[in-house]
Amino acid sequence: MGSIYRILGGAALLAVLIASGALAQRPRSVNDPSPAAPAARAASVPGPQSVKAKYEGGVFGYDKKIDGTLSFDDTNNRLLFRNNRQKEVLFIPYAAVLSAFADTKSKRPIAADVASRVSIFGLPAMFIKRKFRYLTMQYRDPDTNAQGVTSFKMENKETLEAFLAALVDKAGLTSRGEVYVRRKDPNQP
Repeated sequence: MGSIYRILGGAALLAVLIASGALAQRPRSVNDPSPAAPAARAASVPGPQSVKAKYEGGVFGYDKKIDGTLSFDDTNNRLLFRNNRQKEVLFIPYAAVLSAFADTKSKRPIAADVASRVSIFGLPAMFIKRKFRYLTMQYRDPDTNAQGVTSFKMENKETLEAFLAALVDKAGLTSRGEVYVRRKDPNQP
């Protein structure tokens, strides 16, 4: 009989914890003043010339995740990705970048996912999450008409914001909230 009360007490405690987390959330309207954009805050500090990154996909012909280095190639006006052996894998010209933004996703690490399914620590392991930071870009290459959305996983928030600020400056993007876009030239059809 005591075990039933323990189970019910645990379920009630879990319901209270979930409800209190939901009350802390509020919808944000479009007209809310938001804090300064990440790239604007990092613009005062010069961005890194290259950073460690993991290519997550999005460029035609490169469907595997690749660890490497993302760097600015200012002599050729392009964003360059090299693998761990410093071999050039892919590039995106600055003029081809249509939009860019810093993305954050919370995911459960694989070990916590396995533990939540097979062990007695299942319930606590379900609450373990880690934030992953991504540089996400939409591009359209005017020479080849190739277009898509690609992303690179970065190490931390500061690196991502500094690199995004430098990319925004080099590619000539303008801020639209937390997303940076290339404005359409009014002289083109």
